[in-house]
Formats: sequence, structure tokens, C-alpha cells
Amino acid sequence: MSNPPTRPLPTLSQAAAKLAAEAAEAKAREMGIDFNIALVDSTLHLLHFTRMPTAKLTSISISIDKAFTASGHRLPTSNYTNGPAAKNFSPGGAAYGIHNSNGGRFTLIGGGIPISVGGSVVGAIGVSTGTPAQDEEVAKAGVEAVERWVKRSEGAKI
Repeated sequence: MSNPPTRPLPTLSQAAAKLAAEAAEAKAREMGIDFNIALVDSTLHLLHFTRMPTAKLTSISISIDKAFTASGHRLPTSNYTNGPAAKNFSPGGAAYGIHNSNGGRFTLIGGGIPISVGGSVVGAIGVSTGTPAQDEEVAKAGVEAVERWVKRSEGAKI
């Protein structure tokens, strides 16, 4: 049999999720804005969530959905509104309406970034409350913290 009945699925650890959230919170404090910060694992389930004191309550689910979308599609959510592929998600585009998939959880709003280790997406971070650019800046701080940890650990399982 050439295809085994199961396969290993690398996933983000709780420790890595907390590290990413702490780095994102530090970036948010530096910017002077409170955000909602969500981390999901490679199975798209919520692993860690932080709501900073004055973060928008309506952005709680948005941050979770940004992480869900980034991990599930293995792309930053900003790709759907910026760059050459954006036309596919606009009215008349081949993928227009994708935001209605997955029970409406698929989001096109920037601020969700996948986290990869060894070429595999192990989860994602989603951030919401600011502009999409601000959300992405905070999310990047979380991703970069995990990347630094992996580099220091020389590929340790996270």
C-alpha cells in the first residue's frame, strides 16, 4: 500500500501560542492600541486567546476567524485584498463569495498570518481591533517570536 491510513500532523504547542500572544501584546502596547489576539493550531481549533482591556468586543470573533482562515488556507489573510490575487476575491472574480464559506468564518480582512515550522503550517495568529495594516503588524510580531524560538531551538518540536 503506497498511501498509509494516517499521517502525522505538526501543530502549534500551547507554549508557542502563548509566546506569540505575549509578543503580539508587547507590540500592541508599543503602538498604544489594545487588540484581540487569537491563535489556532493546524486543525483550526482555538489554542489561545487574549483580549486586551479596551479591544473592540466586536473584533473578538474577527480575530479568531482571521487565524482560522490563515491556518486553513495557509496564507496571510491580507493576500485576499492586496496584491495580484486580490482581483479573484472581488466582485466578478473567480473566488468571489469565498467569504461566505465555512459558515461565514472565512475572512478577507488583513491581520491573520500562518505560522510555519519546517515548511509546514502549524497554526496561525489572528489579530483585530485596528486597521488591517495595524492588525497585521501586531500579528507579525507574534509570528516572528515563534520563528526566533524555533531558530534558537534548532528545530525543537513546538
